[in-house]
Amino acid sequence: MKPDEKNYCTIYLVRHGETEWNKKGIVMGQSDSPLTETGIEQVKATARELKDVNFDAIFSSDLHRAERTAEIIKLERQIAVQTSKALRERAYGHYEGTSSEEYGNKFQASFNKLEKLTEQERNKFKFDHDIESDEEVIGRMITQLREIAVAYPGKNVLVVGHGSCIRTFLTHTGYVKFGELKTGAISNGSVVVVLCDGIDFFIKEAKGIKKS
Repeated sequence: MKPDEKNYCTIYLVRHGETEWNKKGIVMGQSDSPLTETGIEQVKATARELKDVNFDAIFSSDLHRAERTAEIIKLERQIAVQTSKALRERAYGHYEGTSSEEYGNKFQASFNKLEKLTEQERNKFKFDHDIESDEEVIGRMITQLREIAVAYPGKNVLVVGHGSCIRTFLTHTGYVKFGELKTGAISNGSVVVVLCDGIDFFIKEAKGIKKS
């Protein structure tokens, strides 16, 4: 059923621009890395797309790459960027700082195993003790998004986050099936427009998302 948009908060969920570690293929997680020049240009392009949106609030992960992205999109709007740990990227524990190729090779068998698990089992699955499961990621992220929606009914809110979290969110809400969004499917600077009444989520539009 299509929601009555007047009663819903419209969340513009944006992935941060390209970082130095993105460019080098390094697992970042909750570690941080500055935006590249390309990343800054990606975000400026997103800012131009959203220049006519009247944002009532701006939220961001408290990691620098996301906060910097939010500040660029903010442009001349007189709105403070509110940061939140709940919007952080998935924690990859002691694998942060290693190469993405090395990480992928190490857990290839685990990736294959996931395809055979039930949805509930996949959500709880942990690749290692200090890597967040989907359940842990989506639990904190959705709680934050619902709180935002309750606080801003009928308003537009910019939320800047991270690729793995956005991919997990889109799978959780049923916008895509498990495995449809591979690594790199969420482009830097991509925009997902989400309607939320504080409980349910409806994906209105998704730009920069590449389904396999």
